Amino acid sequence: MRKIALVAAASAAALSLAACSETAEGVEEAAEGAMADAEANVEAAGDAAGDAMEATGDAAEGAMDATGDAAEGAMEAVEGAAEDAAAEAEAAVEGAMEGN
Repeated sequence: MRKIALVAAASAAALSLAACSETAEGVEEAAEGAMADAEANVEAAGDAAGDAMEATGDAAEGAMDATGDAAEGAMEAVEGAAEDAAAEAEAAVEGAMEGN
């Protein structure tokens, strides 16, 4: 009877150790899965931040180009107006000189 009790106790201990081992493996696998998910989330966040920075840079470059184009157009308009005014002034002076 003692042998049976010892064998039963040994079997129970072995089963308990096996269950603990499986639980530990399950916890380890869950931790590895959580770590992989976290790494994927960090990578996705980094990619999103990089995309946002690139889009911001592109927008700033576009705004600078548009500002430069507008300034160039304004300068051309000012130059044209100055040339027109100079031509009108010259015509007025010539007209006044002819009238005298």
